[in-house]
Amino acid sequence: QVQLVESGGGLVQVGGSLRLSCAASGTISSIYVMGWHRQAPGKQRELVARLTSGGDTFYADSVKGRFTISRDNAKNTVYLQMNSLKLEETAWYYCAATLHAEKSGVNEYWGQGTQVTVST
Repeated sequence: QVQLVESGGGLVQVGGSLRLSCAASGTISSIYVMGWHRQAPGKQRELVARLTSGGDTFYADSVKGRFTISRDNAKNTVYLQMNSLKLEETAWYYCAATLHAEKSGVNEYWGQGTQVTVST
């Protein structure tokens, strides 16, 4: 059974920083893509950043230059360093991974989310 567990959310002031972590556990053979999505109140979930096993990255235009996604392959963990946070980035942040698990094949998995609140 595969699980994704996020951590690192919390309350931060405008302009502050947070680092989110997402650890994948279970009988994982390969992880192809890991990424972060977010959903603000009343809005649709959006892709924030994504990192492939080959090192290719994607960032939403709104976070380019401020957020950095990285990965520790040995720990099956992906990080999202968020700097210069804005009020409108208050949201639940969700980790997602496309991976190959033993007996399950290739699927997409989601974490339970971690809340980020940006305040004045």
